[in-house]
Amino acid sequence: MDQWGYELVGGLVEEGEDPATTAAREAEEETGWRPVGEPEHIGTFQPLPGIIKAPVDAYVWRDAEKVGEPTDGEEAARIEWISVDRILDLVRRGEVLGSGAIVPLLYYLASRAAGASLGDR
Repeated sequence: MDQWGYELVGGLVEEGEDPATTAAREAEEETGWRPVGEPEHIGTFQPLPGIIKAPVDAYVWRDAEKVGEPTDGEEAARIEWISVDRILDLVRRGEVLGSGAIVPLLYYLASRAAGASLGDR
């Protein structure tokens, strides 16, 4: 794309693998952080319905433990934690790339504002 920007950790579900397991595996491979506890599924969506079938499942964990360095060095140029308070501005400025990141992030922010059951946020 020749553009730097933020994305969420993610990857393809392997045959026979549960999407939540994929999300946890990809987080560890791409960041060196292992999600701890049960994930909360915040939604499934199709980024381009009618054009391509590519369901995206988004999950939230409330805790993670550092287990080492990323093992998939091709995935990220930089890894960083971003404050929830910065998300909307990053999306607005076009610094969050792709619907696979934008949709779950905006849903998360909207659910926080609406008081939906996403834990204590």
